[in-house]
Amino acid sequence: MLDKLKIIDFPKIEDPRGNLTFVQQNKHIPFAIERVYWIYDVPGGQVRGGHAFKKQQEVIVALSGSFDVLVNNGKQEVSYTLNRSYFGLYIPNGIWRSLQNFSTNAVALVLSSTRFSESDYIRNYEQYKHYLNVANE
Repeated sequence: MLDKLKIIDFPKIEDPRGNLTFVQQNKHIPFAIERVYWIYDVPGGQVRGGHAFKKQQEVIVALSGSFDVLVNNGKQEVSYTLNRSYFGLYIPNGIWRSLQNFSTNAVALVLSSTRFSESDYIRNYEQYKHYLNVANE
């Protein structure tokens, strides 16, 4: 499942007055965007996320600063450092993720394929491993 994760290189229009980057759903983002949220003002040492989604796919972008995204499929863990606003990390459903090591003034933008639904979250890692075993039967 981790082989489906990918860094997306968004269009970057360079200009001496300042650069511009944009995304379009179903083109740069591999799904229709249903929800957008951002994480900011994270105190030093704090970890965000720590869950998986049954259905939701997402793309995470570091709009400002940097942070690490740890992804886990129940067997293997990989870390991605996001620190450029023209790159996004695509995370399919069924992957455990957490965000950590936020720099000062970091802003994480999340583009989501679904509207918020608490029933889509798996918030306990042991339940996540059980979910994987059931899904793979």
